[in-house]
Order: sequence, then C-alpha cells, then structure tokens
Amino acid sequence: MAQLEERLAAMKKSQEPGPRKEDHHSQAQLAWRMVTELVAGLGIGAVIGYGLDFVAGTAPFGMIVFTLLGFVAGVKTMLRSAQEIQREWTVEETTRDASPKGDRDEEG
Repeated sequence: MAQLEERLAAMKKSQEPGPRKEDHHSQAQLAWRMVTELVAGLGIGAVIGYGLDFVAGTAPFGMIVFTLLGFVAGVKTMLRSAQEIQREWTVEETTRDASPKGDRDEEG
C-alpha cells in the first residue's frame, strides 16, 4: 500500500503544471499591434494619394485609390502577423504538451 501511495504521489507531482511564465506579448498588445498596422496602411495610402492628387490635380481619385490600396496592405500585414503569432503559439503548445515517455510503467 505504501508503494502505491508513493507512486500516486510521484504521478501527481509530475502532472502538476510548472510555474506560469510571462508571455512575451499579452493579447491586448497583439490586438493593438494589429489595429496599428491597419491604421498605418490606411494613413500611408491616404497621404500618398492626397500628395499625388495635389501634384497632378486629379482630386479625389488618387486619394480614393491609394486609400483602398493602403487598406488592402494593412489587412495583408495583419493577416501575416496573425499567422506568425499562431505559429509561435502552436510551437509553444506542442513543446509544452510533449512529455518524455521513457520511464513510464504501463500496466494493464
């Protein structure tokens, strides 16, 4: 009985979660990063379009076109960032879930 209790205690101890480490990015930081990327794309596109309209005298067509292009660029950048973050989280999940199986006794 004592051996069984020792084995149970050892198994419980091995299954306890480790200390929680600080994530490099909180979810709020990630959300602000994505919003900033979208707004930056829109802003840069609008400024380029306005500048071309001012120089060429084609108002408002350049601004409309380049604002839309900036929006597309911002969305693409957001999606790329989201995929990068997803890959990082997937790698962390798989390394955390992987556990050594060499010393386990399998009894049926």
